[in-house]
Amino acid sequence: MAEGVRPMEHVISNVEQLEAIYGKPGERALWKEIDHLNDDYCAFVKASPFVILASIGSEGSDCSPKGDPAGFVTILDKRTLAIPDRPGNNRIDNLRNIVTDPRVSLLFLIPGNGETLRVNGLAHISTDPELLTSCKIKGKLPRTVIVVRIQAAYFHCAKAIVRSDLWNPATHVSRDSLPSAGQMHRRLTGGSFDSETYDRQLPDRTIAELY
Repeated sequence: MAEGVRPMEHVISNVEQLEAIYGKPGERALWKEIDHLNDDYCAFVKASPFVILASIGSEGSDCSPKGDPAGFVTILDKRTLAIPDRPGNNRIDNLRNIVTDPRVSLLFLIPGNGETLRVNGLAHISTDPELLTSCKIKGKLPRTVIVVRIQAAYFHCAKAIVRSDLWNPATHVSRDSLPSAGQMHRRLTGGSFDSETYDRQLPDRTIAELY
């Protein structure tokens, strides 16, 4: 057997096997899922400065972070959200996916809080001038806005955040203990990349290119 390959008899391949291990979800886990945002779920969206957007398309899946001041995701109505797409690396992986498959999932995080909000729905990409203007920050418009029609929304308990101790400053990892962005680029290019110049200019460039 090749190194790292595990016996296939240990692979879970159907729902019945999963349920034999995990059982059925509890009643509370089911009733917290609704097809819209109630007042409680709206409060989570308004307080969140960071959301993770997952999508799937013809070329695979993608998971992208989105961040801005708290409340940057606009609640158009209790079944519809609008997410501005800010400047990034221009790969537009999630946008490519949405064009071919509208299914998306969102995970809203709020610093210092354990509970998260999960939203599943169908998305489309909009260049509506009024919508773009409503998402303006520092005089800059997003290029597009991702509009999500909600199919399911539910809050997730705090266990994962508590287990990870995510918001505890004492557990925060020093950036200096990890490879810098420039160093990673250099190794990915076989040593031809000017990592020192890149890392020196990166903080100012990041701020200048936020919007």
